[in-house]
Amino acid sequence: MENIFTDEYFMKKAFQEAEIAFDKGEIPVGAIIVIQNKVIARSHNLTELLNDVTAHAEMQSITAAANFLGGKYLKDCTLYVTLEPCQMCAGALYWSQISKIVFGAHDEQRGFTAMGTKLHPKTTVVSGIMAQESAELMLRFFARRRK
Repeated sequence: MENIFTDEYFMKKAFQEAEIAFDKGEIPVGAIIVIQNKVIARSHNLTELLNDVTAHAEMQSITAAANFLGGKYLKDCTLYVTLEPCQMCAGALYWSQISKIVFGAHDEQRGFTAMGTKLHPKTTVVSGIMAQESAELMLRFFARRRK
């Protein structure tokens, strides 16, 4: 029997969150956190609504997942996020000891890779899942903003 719970399956759920952000006028980044093939947290950027520069999708999901699990560590959890995490989010993910991060599009200017931010040594990273769709949504968002 084929496993339907692939990285693509869960990234589609994160992408749905990014589309919600897009519709709200937020930078369209969506995130979910999964443990044992169960979504335990979902969010999207809320920086405009909350007037809070730290209200990134990843930060919202980290908090929700920690609350769900009843502890601050996200061992055995996977974060799916449509855009490469920034330095701030990567730092929070480091401290959460998340097991795996799967992201869509690279952020060549502000992503944790470009900024040289380290993740927890036990965290594995997969990139490029739905990268084109995620990048196109960002481009559409910023094109719409410039009008």
